[in-house]
Amino acid sequence: MALTQFAVASARAPVTVAPVLGVRQMMEFVHFARKLYADDPHYRSLPDLLVLDQLSARRNPWFEHGEAQLFLARRGNEVVGRISAQIDHEHLKIHDDQAGFFGFFECEDDLDTARALLSVAEDWCRARGLQRMRGPFSFSINEVCGLLVEGFDTPNYVMMAHGRPYYPELLAKLGYEGAMDLFAWRYVREHPPEQVTQIADAVAEYPGLVVRELDMKNLERDVQIIMDIFNDAWSRNWGFVPLTPAEVAKVVTEFRLIADPKICLIAEVDGVPAAMAVALPNINEAFHELDGRLFPLGWARAIYNLKVKRPRTFRQILLGVKKEFRGSVLGGLSLHLYVTIHRNAYARGYEEAEASWTLANNERINYGMSFMGAEHYKTYRIFEKGL
Repeated sequence: MALTQFAVASARAPVTVAPVLGVRQMMEFVHFARKLYADDPHYRSLPDLLVLDQLSARRNPWFEHGEAQLFLARRGNEVVGRISAQIDHEHLKIHDDQAGFFGFFECEDDLDTARALLSVAEDWCRARGLQRMRGPFSFSINEVCGLLVEGFDTPNYVMMAHGRPYYPELLAKLGYEGAMDLFAWRYVREHPPEQVTQIADAVAEYPGLVVRELDMKNLERDVQIIMDIFNDAWSRNWGFVPLTPAEVAKVVTEFRLIADPKICLIAEVDGVPAAMAVALPNINEAFHELDGRLFPLGWARAIYNLKVKRPRTFRQILLGVKKEFRGSVLGGLSLHLYVTIHRNAYARGYEEAEASWTLANNERINYGMSFMGAEHYKTYRIFEKGL
Protein backbone atom coordinates (compact mmCIF):
# COMPACT_ATOMS: atom_id res chain seq x y z
CA MET A 1 0.00 0.00 0.00
CA ALA A 2 1.42 3.38 -0.98
CA LEU A 3 1.60 6.03 1.70
CA THR A 4 -0.16 8.63 -0.47
CA GLN A 5 -3.10 6.54 -1.59
CA PHE A 6 -5.28 3.96 0.12
CA ALA A 7 -8.11 1.91 -1.34
CA VAL A 8 -10.78 -0.19 0.38
CA ALA A 9 -13.23 -2.35 -1.52
CA SER A 10 -16.91 -2.00 -0.67
CA ALA A 11 -20.16 -3.43 -1.96
CA ARG A 12 -20.74 -0.26 -3.94
CA ALA A 13 -17.43 1.03 -5.30
CA PRO A 14 -13.90 1.24 -3.92
CA VAL A 15 -13.05 4.09 -1.61
CA THR A 16 -9.79 5.82 -2.46
CA VAL A 17 -7.94 8.33 -0.29
CA ALA A 18 -5.33 10.71 -1.66
CA PRO A 19 -3.60 13.92 -0.59
CA VAL A 20 -5.23 17.25 -1.30
CA LEU A 21 -3.45 18.91 -4.22
CA GLY A 22 -4.25 22.29 -5.70
CA VAL A 23 -6.93 24.89 -5.18
CA ARG A 24 -9.83 22.83 -6.57
CA GLN A 25 -9.23 19.96 -4.17
CA MET A 26 -8.71 22.37 -1.29
CA MET A 27 -12.14 23.82 -1.96
CA GLU A 28 -13.59 20.30 -2.07
CA PHE A 29 -12.03 19.69 1.34
CA VAL A 30 -13.65 22.85 2.74
CA HIS A 31 -17.06 22.31 1.11
CA PHE A 32 -17.46 18.67 2.08
CA ALA A 33 -18.49 19.48 5.65
CA ARG A 34 -21.29 21.75 4.48
CA LYS A 35 -22.50 19.04 2.11
CA LEU A 36 -22.40 16.39 4.85
CA TYR A 37 -24.43 18.51 7.28
CA ALA A 38 -26.91 19.89 4.74
CA ASP A 39 -29.78 18.18 6.57
CA ASP A 40 -28.61 19.16 10.08
CA PRO A 41 -30.15 22.45 11.33
CA HIS A 42 -27.65 22.63 14.21
CA TYR A 43 -24.45 22.68 12.15
CA ARG A 44 -22.55 25.98 12.12
CA SER A 45 -19.35 26.87 10.29
CA LEU A 46 -17.17 29.85 9.53
CA PRO A 47 -17.03 31.33 6.03
CA ASP A 48 -14.87 29.46 3.54
CA LEU A 49 -12.31 32.26 3.50
CA LEU A 50 -11.65 31.93 7.23
CA VAL A 51 -11.42 28.14 7.01
CA LEU A 52 -8.91 28.50 4.17
CA ASP A 53 -6.86 30.85 6.36
CA GLN A 54 -6.71 28.16 9.03
CA LEU A 55 -5.57 25.57 6.47
CA SER A 56 -2.96 27.84 4.91
CA ALA A 57 0.69 27.28 5.84
CA ARG A 58 1.32 30.93 4.90
CA ARG A 59 -1.41 32.42 7.06
CA ASN A 60 -1.70 30.08 10.05
CA PRO A 61 1.30 30.49 12.40
CA TRP A 62 0.74 26.99 13.78
CA PHE A 63 2.72 25.79 10.77
CA GLU A 64 5.83 27.42 12.22
CA HIS A 65 6.00 24.46 14.62
CA GLY A 66 3.73 21.97 12.87
CA GLU A 67 3.46 19.91 9.69
CA ALA A 68 0.23 18.63 8.19
CA GLN A 69 -1.20 16.82 5.21
CA LEU A 70 -4.84 16.96 4.13
CA PHE A 71 -6.57 13.98 2.52
CA LEU A 72 -9.85 13.43 0.66
CA ALA A 73 -11.74 10.15 0.37
CA ARG A 74 -13.67 9.47 -2.83
CA ARG A 75 -16.02 6.80 -4.05
CA GLY A 76 -15.76 7.19 -7.79
CA ASN A 77 -15.88 10.93 -8.39
CA GLU A 78 -17.82 11.72 -5.20
CA VAL A 79 -16.06 13.07 -2.10
CA VAL A 80 -17.18 10.98 0.88
CA GLY A 81 -14.74 12.00 3.61
CA ARG A 82 -11.81 14.11 4.65
CA ILE A 83 -9.06 14.11 7.30
CA SER A 84 -5.78 15.77 8.22
CA ALA A 85 -2.67 14.14 9.65
CA GLN A 86 -0.24 16.33 11.53
CA ILE A 87 2.75 16.55 13.82
CA ASP A 88 3.15 19.36 16.36
CA HIS A 89 6.80 19.80 17.30
CA GLU A 90 5.91 22.18 20.12
CA HIS A 91 3.71 19.47 21.65
CA LEU A 92 6.47 16.89 21.31
CA LYS A 93 9.01 19.22 22.89
CA ILE A 94 6.80 19.66 25.96
CA HIS A 95 5.23 16.20 26.33
CA ASP A 96 7.72 13.88 24.60
CA ASP A 97 4.97 11.29 24.04
CA GLN A 98 5.65 10.48 20.36
CA ALA A 99 2.07 11.36 19.48
CA GLY A 100 0.88 12.42 16.07
CA PHE A 101 -2.55 13.86 15.46
CA PHE A 102 -5.49 13.76 13.10
CA GLY A 103 -8.12 16.45 12.56
CA PHE A 104 -10.83 17.88 10.30
CA PHE A 105 -12.40 14.42 10.33
CA GLU A 106 -15.70 14.25 8.47
CA CYS A 107 -17.05 11.08 6.93
CA GLU A 108 -20.12 9.40 5.51
CA ASP A 109 -21.69 6.70 7.68
CA ASP A 110 -19.53 3.90 6.33
CA LEU A 111 -16.89 1.88 8.20
CA ASP A 112 -14.80 1.30 5.07
CA THR A 113 -14.58 5.03 4.41
CA ALA A 114 -13.58 5.78 7.99
CA ARG A 115 -11.02 2.97 7.91
CA ALA A 116 -9.50 4.29 4.70
CA LEU A 117 -9.21 7.84 6.03
CA LEU A 118 -7.76 6.91 9.40
CA SER A 119 -5.39 4.33 7.91
CA VAL A 120 -3.81 6.93 5.63
CA ALA A 121 -3.42 9.35 8.56
CA GLU A 122 -1.92 6.57 10.69
CA ASP A 123 0.56 5.70 7.93
CA TRP A 124 1.55 9.35 7.61
CA CYS A 125 2.27 9.56 11.34
CA ARG A 126 3.98 6.16 11.45
CA ALA A 127 6.32 7.18 8.63
CA ARG A 128 7.53 10.04 10.82
CA GLY A 129 8.45 7.77 13.70
CA LEU A 130 5.39 8.49 15.84
CA GLN A 131 4.00 5.78 18.09
CA ARG A 132 0.37 6.81 18.55
CA MET A 133 -2.23 8.96 16.85
CA ARG A 134 -4.62 11.18 18.78
CA GLY A 135 -7.46 13.44 17.78
CA PRO A 136 -9.33 15.14 16.41
CA PHE A 137 -7.32 18.36 16.67
CA SER A 138 -7.83 20.89 13.89
CA PHE A 139 -4.89 21.56 14.02
CA SER A 140 -4.02 21.88 17.70
CA ILE A 141 -5.43 21.81 21.21
CA ASN A 142 -5.61 25.61 20.99
CA GLU A 143 -7.91 25.45 17.95
CA VAL A 144 -10.98 23.29 17.29
CA CYS A 145 -10.63 19.92 19.02
CA GLY A 146 -12.62 16.91 20.17
CA LEU A 147 -15.26 14.68 18.62
CA LEU A 148 -18.80 15.43 19.76
CA VAL A 149 -20.24 12.42 21.65
CA GLU A 150 -23.12 14.07 23.57
CA GLY A 151 -25.21 17.14 22.72
CA PHE A 152 -26.06 16.88 19.02
CA ASP A 153 -29.36 18.76 19.39
CA THR A 154 -27.97 22.30 19.72
CA PRO A 155 -25.74 24.42 17.46
CA ASN A 156 -21.99 24.50 17.98
CA TYR A 157 -20.43 27.73 19.20
CA VAL A 158 -17.47 29.51 17.63
CA MET A 159 -14.31 27.35 17.56
CA MET A 160 -16.28 24.32 18.74
CA ALA A 161 -17.10 21.31 16.59
CA HIS A 162 -20.37 19.75 15.60
CA GLY A 163 -20.50 16.10 14.57
CA ARG A 164 -22.45 13.12 13.37
CA PRO A 165 -23.77 10.72 16.05
CA TYR A 166 -22.22 7.73 14.24
CA TYR A 167 -18.63 9.03 14.49
CA PRO A 168 -17.79 7.64 17.96
CA GLU A 169 -18.89 4.13 16.99
CA LEU A 170 -16.84 4.22 13.79
CA LEU A 171 -13.69 5.15 15.69
CA ALA A 172 -14.32 2.54 18.38
CA LYS A 173 -14.70 -0.20 15.75
CA LEU A 174 -11.34 0.84 14.31
CA GLY A 175 -9.51 0.42 17.61
CA TYR A 176 -9.64 3.97 18.96
CA GLU A 177 -10.17 4.57 22.66
CA GLY A 178 -11.03 7.69 24.61
CA ALA A 179 -7.98 9.58 25.87
CA MET A 180 -9.77 12.59 27.40
CA ASP A 181 -13.26 14.07 27.49
CA LEU A 182 -13.95 17.79 27.20
CA PHE A 183 -17.07 19.37 28.68
CA ALA A 184 -19.10 22.30 27.39
CA TRP A 185 -21.35 24.18 29.83
CA ARG A 186 -24.45 26.27 29.11
CA TYR A 187 -25.57 29.41 30.91
CA VAL A 188 -28.95 31.01 30.34
CA ARG A 189 -30.13 34.52 31.09
CA GLU A 190 -30.88 34.47 34.78
CA HIS A 191 -29.24 35.70 37.96
CA PRO A 192 -26.27 33.67 39.20
CA PRO A 193 -26.94 31.63 42.37
CA GLU A 194 -27.04 33.80 45.48
CA GLN A 195 -24.07 32.00 47.06
CA VAL A 196 -21.99 32.81 44.00
CA THR A 197 -22.83 36.52 44.00
CA GLN A 198 -22.12 36.74 47.74
CA ILE A 199 -18.64 35.29 47.27
CA ALA A 200 -18.00 37.45 44.21
CA ASP A 201 -19.02 40.61 46.03
CA ALA A 202 -16.81 39.68 48.99
CA VAL A 203 -13.82 39.19 46.69
CA ALA A 204 -14.48 42.59 45.12
CA GLU A 205 -13.65 44.20 48.48
CA TYR A 206 -10.14 42.75 48.57
CA PRO A 207 -7.61 45.61 49.04
CA GLY A 208 -5.80 46.49 45.84
CA LEU A 209 -8.03 44.39 43.55
CA VAL A 210 -9.05 46.04 40.30
CA VAL A 211 -11.00 44.33 37.53
CA ARG A 212 -10.82 46.13 34.22
CA GLU A 213 -12.06 45.57 30.70
CA LEU A 214 -9.85 44.74 27.74
CA ASP A 215 -8.22 47.97 26.52
CA MET A 216 -8.65 48.02 22.75
CA LYS A 217 -6.19 50.91 22.47
CA ASN A 218 -3.50 48.78 24.11
CA LEU A 219 -4.59 45.44 22.70
CA GLU A 220 -1.13 43.96 22.15
CA ARG A 221 -0.24 44.61 25.79
CA ASP A 222 -3.47 43.18 27.16
CA VAL A 223 -3.45 40.07 24.97
CA GLN A 224 0.09 39.38 26.15
CA ILE A 225 -1.07 39.74 29.76
CA ILE A 226 -3.89 37.28 29.06
CA MET A 227 -1.47 34.80 27.47
CA ASP A 228 0.98 35.11 30.39
CA ILE A 229 -1.83 34.26 32.83
CA PHE A 230 -3.01 31.45 30.53
CA ASN A 231 0.47 29.91 30.44
CA ASP A 232 0.77 30.07 34.24
CA ALA A 233 -2.74 28.87 35.06
CA TRP A 234 -3.00 26.11 32.43
CA SER A 235 0.59 24.84 32.34
CA ARG A 236 -0.18 21.61 34.22
CA ASN A 237 -3.30 20.76 32.23
CA TRP A 238 -3.52 17.69 30.03
CA GLY A 239 -2.17 18.36 26.54
CA PHE A 240 -1.21 21.99 27.28
CA VAL A 241 0.80 23.76 24.59
CA PRO A 242 1.52 27.50 24.94
CA LEU A 243 0.88 29.87 22.08
CA THR A 244 3.96 31.09 20.23
CA PRO A 245 4.58 34.84 19.72
CA ALA A 246 3.30 34.56 16.15
CA GLU A 247 0.13 32.82 17.33
CA VAL A 248 -0.38 35.53 19.95
CA ALA A 249 -0.02 38.16 17.22
CA LYS A 250 -2.75 36.41 15.24
CA VAL A 251 -4.99 36.49 18.34
CA VAL A 252 -4.46 40.26 18.52
CA THR A 253 -5.57 40.63 14.90
CA GLU A 254 -8.69 38.53 15.48
CA PHE A 255 -9.58 40.35 18.70
CA ARG A 256 -9.52 43.68 16.87
CA LEU A 257 -12.34 42.40 14.69
CA ILE A 258 -14.60 40.55 17.11
CA ALA A 259 -13.73 41.18 20.77
CA ASP A 260 -16.28 42.81 23.07
CA PRO A 261 -14.28 44.50 25.87
CA LYS A 262 -17.22 44.21 28.28
CA ILE A 263 -16.79 40.43 28.39
CA CYS A 264 -12.98 40.28 28.31
CA LEU A 265 -11.66 41.06 31.79
CA ILE A 266 -8.28 41.31 33.52
CA ALA A 267 -7.94 41.31 37.32
CA GLU A 268 -4.97 43.02 38.91
CA VAL A 269 -3.86 43.07 42.54
CA ASP A 270 -1.76 46.12 43.44
CA GLY A 271 -1.11 46.57 39.72
CA VAL A 272 0.06 42.99 39.15
CA PRO A 273 -1.98 40.85 36.70
CA ALA A 274 -3.60 38.04 38.69
CA ALA A 275 -6.43 36.57 36.64
CA MET A 276 -8.36 36.89 33.41
CA ALA A 277 -11.64 35.83 31.86
CA VAL A 278 -12.06 35.97 28.11
CA ALA A 279 -15.38 35.58 26.30
CA LEU A 280 -16.13 36.26 22.65
CA PRO A 281 -19.38 36.93 20.79
CA ASN A 282 -20.56 33.77 19.10
CA ILE A 283 -19.75 34.83 15.56
CA ASN A 284 -21.25 31.60 14.22
CA GLU A 285 -24.57 33.44 14.59
CA ALA A 286 -23.41 36.19 12.27
CA PHE A 287 -22.14 33.84 9.56
CA HIS A 288 -24.75 31.09 9.60
CA GLU A 289 -27.03 32.50 6.90
CA LEU A 290 -24.14 33.14 4.47
CA ASP A 291 -23.64 29.49 3.45
CA GLY A 292 -19.88 30.00 3.61
CA ARG A 293 -19.75 32.89 1.14
CA LEU A 294 -18.45 36.35 2.05
CA PHE A 295 -18.52 37.63 -1.54
CA PRO A 296 -19.99 39.45 -3.25
CA LEU A 297 -22.43 40.66 -0.57
CA GLY A 298 -21.92 38.26 2.33
CA TRP A 299 -19.35 40.49 4.01
CA ALA A 300 -21.90 43.33 4.32
CA ARG A 301 -24.44 41.00 5.92
CA ALA A 302 -21.75 39.64 8.27
CA ILE A 303 -20.76 43.14 9.40
CA TYR A 304 -24.40 44.04 9.98
CA ASN A 305 -24.97 40.87 12.01
CA LEU A 306 -21.83 41.45 14.09
CA LYS A 307 -21.95 45.19 14.68
CA VAL A 308 -25.62 46.21 14.36
CA LYS A 309 -27.83 43.21 15.00
CA ARG A 310 -25.11 41.68 17.22
CA PRO A 311 -24.96 38.07 18.40
CA ARG A 312 -27.20 37.11 21.29
CA THR A 313 -24.89 34.35 22.50
CA PHE A 314 -21.26 34.31 23.57
CA ARG A 315 -18.62 31.75 24.41
CA GLN A 316 -16.38 31.99 27.46
CA ILE A 317 -13.15 30.50 26.16
CA LEU A 318 -10.66 31.24 28.95
CA LEU A 319 -10.80 31.66 32.70
CA GLY A 320 -7.56 31.52 34.68
CA VAL A 321 -6.06 32.61 37.98
CA LYS A 322 -2.31 32.67 38.50
CA LYS A 323 -1.16 30.07 41.02
CA GLU A 324 0.21 32.66 43.45
CA PHE A 325 -3.23 34.29 43.79
CA ARG A 326 -5.29 31.18 44.49
CA GLY A 327 -5.16 31.31 48.28
CA SER A 328 -7.21 33.22 50.86
CA VAL A 329 -10.10 35.37 49.65
CA LEU A 330 -8.56 35.61 46.18
CA GLY A 331 -9.37 31.95 45.68
CA GLY A 332 -12.78 33.27 44.63
CA LEU A 333 -11.38 35.45 41.85
CA SER A 334 -12.80 33.16 39.18
CA LEU A 335 -16.28 33.56 40.66
CA HIS A 336 -15.88 37.32 40.77
CA LEU A 337 -14.84 37.43 37.12
CA TYR A 338 -17.69 35.12 36.12
CA VAL A 339 -20.30 37.26 37.89
CA THR A 340 -18.85 40.46 36.41
CA ILE A 341 -18.96 39.04 32.86
CA HIS A 342 -22.48 37.74 33.52
CA ARG A 343 -23.70 41.16 34.62
CA ASN A 344 -21.94 42.98 31.79
CA ALA A 345 -23.10 40.53 29.13
CA TYR A 346 -26.76 40.52 29.98
CA ALA A 347 -26.78 44.29 30.38
CA ARG A 348 -25.64 44.38 26.73
CA GLY A 349 -28.40 42.09 25.50
CA TYR A 350 -26.70 38.70 25.41
CA GLU A 351 -29.15 35.94 26.29
CA GLU A 352 -27.16 32.72 26.55
CA ALA A 353 -23.56 31.58 26.83
CA GLU A 354 -21.36 28.54 26.58
CA ALA A 355 -18.25 28.02 28.71
CA SER A 356 -15.99 25.61 26.93
CA TRP A 357 -14.15 23.57 27.26
CA THR A 358 -13.11 22.03 30.58
CA LEU A 359 -11.18 18.80 31.05
CA ALA A 360 -13.24 15.91 32.41
CA ASN A 361 -10.54 15.14 34.99
CA ASN A 362 -10.48 18.71 36.35
CA GLU A 363 -12.90 18.04 39.18
CA ARG A 364 -12.35 21.39 40.86
CA ILE A 365 -13.19 23.40 37.75
CA ASN A 366 -16.17 21.22 36.85
CA TYR A 367 -17.56 21.54 40.37
CA GLY A 368 -17.10 25.29 40.06
CA MET A 369 -19.06 25.34 36.81
CA SER A 370 -21.98 23.54 38.44
CA PHE A 371 -21.73 25.78 41.49
CA MET A 372 -22.01 28.83 39.23
CA GLY A 373 -25.27 27.50 37.79
CA ALA A 374 -24.01 26.08 34.51
CA GLU A 375 -25.43 22.98 32.84
CA HIS A 376 -23.08 20.38 31.38
CA TYR A 377 -24.78 19.91 28.01
CA LYS A 378 -22.13 18.73 25.54
CA THR A 379 -19.25 16.29 25.72
CA TYR A 380 -16.39 16.05 23.27
CA ARG A 381 -13.87 13.20 23.21
CA ILE A 382 -10.24 12.98 22.20
CA PHE A 383 -9.53 9.51 20.80
CA GLU A 384 -6.20 7.70 20.64
CA LYS A 385 -4.73 4.57 19.05
CA GLY A 386 -1.29 3.01 19.21
CA LEU A 387 0.53 2.73 15.89
